[in-house]
Amino acid sequence: MAAPQHSEAFVRWLRQVAPYVHAFRGRTFVVAFGGELFTERTRFLTFVHDLNLLAALGIRLVLVHGARRQVEAELKAKGVRSRYAQGLRITDEAALTAVKQAAGVLRIEIEAVLSQGLPSSPMAGAQIRVNSGNFITARPIGVRKGIDFQFTGAVRNVDAAAIRGALDDGEVVLVAHVGYSPTGEVFNLAWEDVAENVAAALRAEKLLMFTDKLPLDRRGQVMSELTAREAEALVRKGDLTAQTSRTLEHAVRALGAGVGRAHLLSRRVPGSLLLELFTHTGVGTMITADALEKLRPARIEDVGGMLALIEPLEADGTLVKRSRELLEAEIGNFVVVEHDGAIRGCAALYPFPDAKSAEFACLAVAPEYRDAGYGERLLHACQERAKALKLRKLFALTTHAAHWFLEQGFRPGDVAALPSQRQALYNWRRGSKVFLKRI
Repeated sequence: MAAPQHSEAFVRWLRQVAPYVHAFRGRTFVVAFGGELFTERTRFLTFVHDLNLLAALGIRLVLVHGARRQVEAELKAKGVRSRYAQGLRITDEAALTAVKQAAGVLRIEIEAVLSQGLPSSPMAGAQIRVNSGNFITARPIGVRKGIDFQFTGAVRNVDAAAIRGALDDGEVVLVAHVGYSPTGEVFNLAWEDVAENVAAALRAEKLLMFTDKLPLDRRGQVMSELTAREAEALVRKGDLTAQTSRTLEHAVRALGAGVGRAHLLSRRVPGSLLLELFTHTGVGTMITADALEKLRPARIEDVGGMLALIEPLEADGTLVKRSRELLEAEIGNFVVVEHDGAIRGCAALYPFPDAKSAEFACLAVAPEYRDAGYGERLLHACQERAKALKLRKLFALTTHAAHWFLEQGFRPGDVAALPSQRQALYNWRRGSKVFLKRI
């Protein structure tokens, strides 16, 4: 068979995916989506192919689905008008019948698509077994502000033990947007409510929810990361669509209940599930309980990540070569920026107490973060450390970054302005430019 086009890029990408595969194997992911995703048949089929790949990689999958659009279609076909209040459907007898029909049809259709196994398709050899049971105990939400919501309910309990048992048996669990009471009543639930409670009950590693539009920043770009507090502030601001606001609210509550991470994905972006999970930048909005980014003193275990940043800059002459042994010996001089567990920037401060000065050195930032202000943050951290040591001046030597140092308030100097110990180590063949800054 001929090699695929751009084979080197493909192999490089596949190797970069390996850490995610190791991290995700055996973890529980709850993937939730509304009935809108199913109406786009071709897109839904490719989405199922992506789910199949996750299952093949050993990820324990729980799928939660809604059926708002299908319920609307059932009611319209019967000439029954939908009724809403306070953002919720009023589920009367007619609406409940439509809910049951839509949920039943959708469950069977989803199971059918997951059962595919054609040799010429991505589902070849998949043999996915689906378990869809009465995992949700529900209660009526009752009368709110004088309105009786009848058979509209909320999750009361999740049979987490039964779901875990199915996952342990290698099954994909499918949970619908309906719940049952101990008296045998059926209630219509919001799929976002079901997803939140299922993820919380399982202490899932990830809750991934598909929505219509992702939160955007002032430049119109997708907000790739939010803390729970930032997400709550966005909801309060009121600029989001009703669907996005709802998913964010439930995602934040899931995080508060112990879910590892929540992700909002656009149902309109093909392959968004894989792109979000297996690329560092992702394509959706990840919500975390706390900030992913940390600036902190370096530790010995960071040396591998620091070398990965430094070595390309050593190769092109930007930085002086440092061995692993030297980095380990000097680790106390370094600070790093950690993003989601990975080292994305580092810098060092070498004090010269007798000269009341310090060298700012070995600044390295991952290429994709060089416009994110990491260099400036590392410089500020080193500068504050120098002030704490009661030093008065910073100096830096560079062959490539003269303009950056000027922008940070340094001024050109000469070798004679360096501390005598540093002058003795100056490499005249390298010819680095000297920059100075009073602090």
